[in-house]
Amino acid sequence: MGSEVIILPVIFGAVFGIFYLYFSTRNKERLALIEKGADASIFVKGKQKTAPIWKVLILNLALLLTGIGLGSFIALLLESYTTINDNAIYPSCIFTMAGLGLFAGFNMTKNLDKE
Repeated sequence: MGSEVIILPVIFGAVFGIFYLYFSTRNKERLALIEKGADASIFVKGKQKTAPIWKVLILNLALLLTGIGLGSFIALLLESYTTINDNAIYPSCIFTMAGLGLFAGFNMTKNLDKE
């Protein structure tokens, strides 16, 4: 019972630590550049036209869920028509196809940014 109580604070501590390191390092880098006399325009993002974040999220989520569904279907076919171990088929197919879906989403997002 003691391990369940410790897991939640460790997760929150890790998330807090990551955010703290990110923001404190960013602040130190900016202060060092300002001290050296660097132009402040480097902190402002360029006027690049990028795809809206909601389009990117929907595209990646759709391809991820499609990959999971396709992985489940392929695993079902493999289970039905081969003698491969049932326990290993489903996770391997699902994770492989989900990864391929996210990779396709990454490439499609790059194409959205180019347009």
